[in-house]
Amino acid sequence: MTSIPAQDRAIWATWYDLDEKDRDRYLDWAHGEYLPHLARQPAHAWVAHYRYEGGGAQMNDIKQNVVSHAAQDEVGQGSQYVLLIGAPTVHTFFNPFFDDVAVPARDMLALRRGVRTVAFSEEARVDGPALPSADGRAGPAPAIQMGTLRARSVDAEFDLIRWYAQYRLPSMAKMTGCVRTRKLTAVAGWARHGILYEFESLPMRLQHFEQGHESLALDPAHWTHKITRASVHAPGSPFIGARIWSSA
Repeated sequence: MTSIPAQDRAIWATWYDLDEKDRDRYLDWAHGEYLPHLARQPAHAWVAHYRYEGGGAQMNDIKQNVVSHAAQDEVGQGSQYVLLIGAPTVHTFFNPFFDDVAVPARDMLALRRGVRTVAFSEEARVDGPALPSADGRAGPAPAIQMGTLRARSVDAEFDLIRWYAQYRLPSMAKMTGCVRTRKLTAVAGWARHGILYEFESLPMRLQHFEQGHESLALDPAHWTHKITRASVHAPGSPFIGARIWSSA
């Protein structure tokens, strides 16, 4: 495990969709005005924006046949984009409250559909072999996989954390192409748990993580399958995306 930098212990995550007719207008505004505005806030360590790109055949199989997702009327369904903001603590986002901070052209935010937000506190982190390729960047890597979920029972929750501590995070620390992995706990929002895997590229993620590791969720005899079946994910989770804007 690595120590967690004081400026980077919390993440505000917002998933959403855009109608095709609004997409270019919104992204031009967001990348030209809104996200730079957020990045200028003194307490924000970094701001990063990702577009969903999807995984390979194994991930499609996992999503269709192993992962369970929250009901449509339970939580916002957005899954095309995710905005991530790093800060020292979760309270950074609440004093003042994130949504109360003035932003340019706030009405543009109304173009987002199926908005879902979670405020996370980081509980553990491991650096991967590809960390030097990040050139010291504090923000998330060029490619990510981010899962947001709840355990189905109290016993399943204990097993989930044991699996992360004993198996998944140690594996990520040795995985080719992995920059870092952050295990997150939700302080506010639908999810209770978050996991942010960071990779130097989507092809590296596909080759070394999905095809060589994540696909174990398809094996009923493997611990990973048991953990996946004992959890309920947010819509679209896990989100697999490429970075399209970053402040760091």
